[in-house]
Amino acid sequence: MRLTWWKILCIVLLLIVSTAGFLGGVPAKPILNETIRNLYFHVAMWFGMMIFFSVSVVNSVKYLRTGNMKYDGYSVEYANTGILFGLLGLVTGMIWAKYTWGKAWSNDPKQIGAAIAILIYFAYLVLRNSMIDMDKRARISAVYNIFAFAMLFPTIWIIPRLVESLHPGGMGNPALNYNDIDARMRMLFYPAAVPGWTLLGVWITTLRIRLKILEEQKMNNA
Repeated sequence: MRLTWWKILCIVLLLIVSTAGFLGGVPAKPILNETIRNLYFHVAMWFGMMIFFSVSVVNSVKYLRTGNMKYDGYSVEYANTGILFGLLGLVTGMIWAKYTWGKAWSNDPKQIGAAIAILIYFAYLVLRNSMIDMDKRARISAVYNIFAFAMLFPTIWIIPRLVESLHPGGMGNPALNYNDIDARMRMLFYPAAVPGWTLLGVWITTLRIRLKILEEQKMNNA
């Protein structure tokens, strides 16, 4: 039970969030209207993406300091999960944009920056797969991972805020304004949506890590 409590918590939180996202009450906001429900999904995906990329780069640094291949495995799997959440964030954002901006893709700086950030991480995976030597692959990809993480900030958080943008956060317009959501949404978003999706990502990552360990053990025993 001690090993599965967080999985049960994940399922409960996601059931609550999904129900609230589709059926719960939301504030009547101009332009946003019912699309504000996407807050439980789109914004939570970006929170999760940043968390997983952060864990990934921490493990890359640990690998460079210790040379322990375990940290290289953790790093790539958390990066994979971060990419998954980034793609989900892009898709849910495009759905939101379709109903609020009129087009799913309008070349908004925030959209372009997010796409560039995801492509940089795709290049990380391509780089890893292009090398056969395990030690060389781990060292080079760890250094690249640090670069990729550093690029997240100008592409997603800095540049889009300095130029004119439809997306909240552009030209000083605060993203996730405290007044944009009421107590009902606030009560679920922070304690349920972000932890719920993040726990799901951790669950996926741990399963992939365990699967990789089993594959390596099978190869060693063959």
